[in-house]
Amino acid sequence: MKSSEWHTSAKTRWEDNADHWHSKSVEMWTTGSRKAVIPFFHEYAGKARTVADLGCGDGYGSYLLYEKGYWVTGMDFSRNMIELAKEQERDNLSFVQGDLNSLPFDGGQFDAVMAINSVEWTENPLHTLNEIERIVRKDGFICIGLLGPTAHPRENAYPRLQGKEVICNTMMPWELEKLAQDKGWKTVGEDYIYKKGVKPTHTDNLSNELKQALTFTTLFMFQK
Repeated sequence: MKSSEWHTSAKTRWEDNADHWHSKSVEMWTTGSRKAVIPFFHEYAGKARTVADLGCGDGYGSYLLYEKGYWVTGMDFSRNMIELAKEQERDNLSFVQGDLNSLPFDGGQFDAVMAINSVEWTENPLHTLNEIERIVRKDGFICIGLLGPTAHPRENAYPRLQGKEVICNTMMPWELEKLAQDKGWKTVGEDYIYKKGVKPTHTDNLSNELKQALTFTTLFMFQK
């Protein structure tokens, strides 16, 4: 698939999915698969003030960051998502439509970035990481949540095995970690979100590598 086709197909996918996403967003962030994200972010990046939420969807995660006292700019590819998000705008919480391949922000503009399950939907993850690095100040924080091997949305990459075009890459958590290390980012935090049924007693004694292999999402906090 040409870059322009990937770009167009990914955008269409999330434009069409906006209402469905919005209907379940609060549940995901408060009691579901994303409930650990904001506490994880705040634990490691609590001293940050300005935050970019990249791939913010309908903006509820951005709102939760705002409630923690951060000055938040949410960005999403989808115009429909941003229209939903803008209903929550207020002082120190704003939203803009934009592209992870070419972020509409100045270099070093933010103390921290949060990108949850959004890097997977880019064709060239390294280029995306370079763009994220560009907008974060020196010693700033980069929180990325990457879909793990057990995540249901990864079925979007399955058709590649049949020779078909897809808009979801198959990067594994360990690969993201290695890309970050190659760029000189320091890993300062890591956490694991599992599917229902996995108990702490199942995973406590496992290595990080094995924990990643079981995750729905692996959360990383890097420092530039």
